[in-house]
Amino acid sequence: MIETWRWFGPKDKVTLNDIKQTGATGIVTSLYHLEPGLIWGKNEISIRLEEITGSKNDPTNLTWDVVESLPVSEIIKTGSDFRDEHIKAWIQSMKNLSEFGISVICYNFMPILDWTRTELAEPVSSGATAMYFDLVDFIAFDCFILRRESAANDYRKELVDEAKKRFTGFSRKKIEKLTKNITAGLPGASETLTFHEVKKRLKEYSKINASQLKKNFKYFLDAVVPEAEKLGMRLCCHPDDPPWPLLGLPRIMSTEEDYKWLVEAHPSKANGITLCTGSLGANFQNDIPGMISRLGKHIHFFHLRNVTRETDSVPTSFFEDEHLLGNTDMVEVINEIILEEKRRREEGRDDWSIPMRPDHGQNILDDHRRNAMPGYPAIGRLKGLAELRGVTKALEHKILNGN
Repeated sequence: MIETWRWFGPKDKVTLNDIKQTGATGIVTSLYHLEPGLIWGKNEISIRLEEITGSKNDPTNLTWDVVESLPVSEIIKTGSDFRDEHIKAWIQSMKNLSEFGISVICYNFMPILDWTRTELAEPVSSGATAMYFDLVDFIAFDCFILRRESAANDYRKELVDEAKKRFTGFSRKKIEKLTKNITAGLPGASETLTFHEVKKRLKEYSKINASQLKKNFKYFLDAVVPEAEKLGMRLCCHPDDPPWPLLGLPRIMSTEEDYKWLVEAHPSKANGITLCTGSLGANFQNDIPGMISRLGKHIHFFHLRNVTRETDSVPTSFFEDEHLLGNTDMVEVINEIILEEKRRREEGRDDWSIPMRPDHGQNILDDHRRNAMPGYPAIGRLKGLAELRGVTKALEHKILNGN
């Protein structure tokens, strides 16, 4: 695997110099200051690329390996007026990226909300803090803060009753914090959502069910995949996080069946998967090692992280666990990745080594003082990368050397 690291640009409190010391060589980043629907100009791309690689006289020895994310606008997702203009802008951005040799683009098709947590720094037993999705708190937000119409019908009665009881004890500070956490949006993005903006966008989705959202997704794929093929680009869709409907919104990239639909909707090497073990792992029904085995040829990017579910039900509460703990067997996951890379080498694929980044991490040690982007601490991710690297080296020695 190609070891990469997510970097949020010059304002990131985990610097490029920090990243070099982790041993990762590839950078995963975006032009976070540009809103969805705008063209990524060559000058903007060039500036970001030079920040990453350095100058000829002072190279960093880092490369920009993956774009995460070239955002798909809500206008495209809802199929609204001007979606063709937004798709054209997305394609032009892709063309501009290709001129700089950047060929892997991660994106998602989640309506309104990106990854969603109710707490961004929940204390755990070790003294670390972790991101946490508390289902009852989320229901309290949906039913009694947002007051979405008919929201209570989407949950079991006993959970709504518990959420109502809990909500009566919420302070104003708790309500404000919960609202801010849930509406945080795409990490690092310039576009932030207010409470009222969420309510407004929910109305725009009032007549869009899962079937219609898939039609809108197919429309997007039909436009961008042929262009990506010409450019030799590899597009890879990130799963829903968490992998179930939120706020009554459909989510269509949550299961293996969803990903089978994706790759069959427009069969092409350019149309692929970002396999995030944490996002998919929040759903106990997802067999992640099996997904890698069955869909491996379509995977262009891995996010390796782990979550611990509080129940084997959907939806459920969960927290971001250490990379080798949690409900996903990470050793078996890495075993399947190595087997997939071995198959690719034997087939002569030039993309046999798949980019991976240690995703999300617990705040440990000096992370508590650095105050980096939620979920993206320096030391917590470094710990995860070191553990994943160790497992990978041991399994490669066994699988590739036959020992």
